[in-house]
Amino acid sequence: MMRSVLLAVTERSVTKMLVTDTPVGRAVARRFVAGDTLASAIEVTGDLNRQGLKVSLDHLGEHVAAIEEATEARDAYLACLEEIAANELDANISIKLTQLGMGLDDDAASQHLNEIAEAALDAGTTVTVDMEESEYTRTTIDLYAAAQTKYGNLGIAVQSYLHRTAEDLDRIIPLGGHVRLCKGAYAEPHDVAFQSSDEIADSFDRLGVLLMESPGVTPAIASHDDARLTRVIEAAEHRTGPWEFQMLYGVRRDRQAELAAAGYDVRVYLPYGEAWYPYLTRRLAERPANLLFFVRALVGG
Repeated sequence: MMRSVLLAVTERSVTKMLVTDTPVGRAVARRFVAGDTLASAIEVTGDLNRQGLKVSLDHLGEHVAAIEEATEARDAYLACLEEIAANELDANISIKLTQLGMGLDDDAASQHLNEIAEAALDAGTTVTVDMEESEYTRTTIDLYAAAQTKYGNLGIAVQSYLHRTAEDLDRIIPLGGHVRLCKGAYAEPHDVAFQSSDEIADSFDRLGVLLMESPGVTPAIASHDDARLTRVIEAAEHRTGPWEFQMLYGVRRDRQAELAAAGYDVRVYLPYGEAWYPYLTRRLAERPANLLFFVRALVGG
């Protein structure tokens, strides 16, 4: 309920203006976003690598209105992959298929995804397909499955708050690759998604155990909740295959460092680009500590 209210507030023009058109708002946003440019993202990635952290770069944007915009997004990711290889960074990329044309022209989105996957192979890295609103879940999995079967260097995100996710994993796990388990950040109705934090947490724990017991995939556990992290560590005690934690840039940086120092693989989800406002508002809505940090900075506290 709180998440839905906060998302509604951030969609108001006055709220957006306060954040995007003021120096303080943009400065605070830099805690969660690497910057507007690829160059700034590559610089931050290098810094994170030197701290022992892996990175997943996300060129922000979604729901393009024209296929030309989708082509521009593809080109942005191809440029990102070139920079990852040129700078020998320990990084992969995360993409949203609506940014590549899904929902507008699914065939074009599929072609763009294939081109990105092939370029990632050349760069020696992988591609994570982000999960978006539930209306796109089936198509996202369809396009992912086709590309993963062909190239084998992809992964996909799944959301623990969706009722359908356990069934989706029955299809996803045999494809191999990596699977990012996250809570889910979009406002979804009761018939589609769990609504209470306890239900979402219980689902997260069950799905985390399932992934840890699946040797053919690489689990990527995306959470900042200590209870979830502890449960995953317990489930991974007898796992012999690779797995990793994933956390958002700017969120619980101390915990990221602690986990890396303890010997766990930790990957930081690092967004960049001019279309940062929708991403930022979802981060603020899903975690009250982020919102409090932001408000205090805006009022000078």
